[in-house]
Amino acid sequence: MKNQCVHSIIVLFVISLCWSCKESKEMEMQSGKEYSEEIKEIIMAKNAEIEKLYAEGMIDSAATHFAEDCIQLPPNQPAIIGNENYKAAWKQNMQFGTWEFDLNTEKVKASGDLATEYGSYSLTFSPNENSPIPAMEDMGNYVVLWEKIDDDWKVLWDAPVSSVPMPMQATDSIPSQ
Repeated sequence: MKNQCVHSIIVLFVISLCWSCKESKEMEMQSGKEYSEEIKEIIMAKNAEIEKLYAEGMIDSAATHFAEDCIQLPPNQPAIIGNENYKAAWKQNMQFGTWEFDLNTEKVKASGDLATEYGSYSLTFSPNENSPIPAMEDMGNYVVLWEKIDDDWKVLWDAPVSSVPMPMQATDSIPSQ
């Protein structure tokens, strides 16, 4: 009886050791340079699709690439929190003209179900005749946190940083005495 108990403990130990080795191998395969390059290719393809959807004004379709609890941090504006708010904000923007983005993924660091993308962007806005927004161009860098949700990579946090200086406001002249 004592030998059988010791034998069972040894078998359980060996099984748990094998299981932990398997899990560490799986985690090892889901991080590192090769994994990051694999995810970079996926992100670049998704960015190309997102660019196309913005240019066509198809915000509902673009929103499928964003997590339900996404956060977008547009320059000089309040954060857009949640997929529904993302759709509402961008549908409002789309009524004023055409938005063309050029997204250039430079680096991706991925581990498990999260990936961080660093890149550069350019934006051209062409207003329609009733737009309160003037024609504009912007460029800068961005950081995006992607999350794998239900086997699909989605934008969780999107933080563009414009490199275009803000326009200077006219200062009041000092009155003469």
